[in-house]
Amino acid sequence: MADNNEAAGHGQLSVVRDDVDGIAVLGLRGEVDYQSVGALSEAVPQPSGDGLRIVVDLSLVTFMDSSGVNALIAAHQTTQAARGWLRLAGARGAVLRTVQLVGLDSLVSCHPTVEDALAA
Repeated sequence: MADNNEAAGHGQLSVVRDDVDGIAVLGLRGEVDYQSVGALSEAVPQPSGDGLRIVVDLSLVTFMDSSGVNALIAAHQTTQAARGWLRLAGARGAVLRTVQLVGLDSLVSCHPTVEDALAA
């Protein structure tokens, strides 16, 4: 597991990576904004062949701005180019509203829990 912390505008973002059956699970905690988004971008694995699969757990994210949305879109494009997928899990409150408002949920599969995302 890796743990990255970067200062954010009103808080911090911590990203913890775990691998479950060849799927990278990125657990985010804190705020995803223009100052902290680098931690998320750096944690996204680079493709090493076909089938890059990533689940991003947003259950402990309290705020996400357009920087976070753009990073997730970039991660989606990376996984698509590697013939894999990106799934979001646990988004709620203001973060879920942001995901829905910008239409990210129509581009990336969203699930209530990490377990659901892994099983889909």
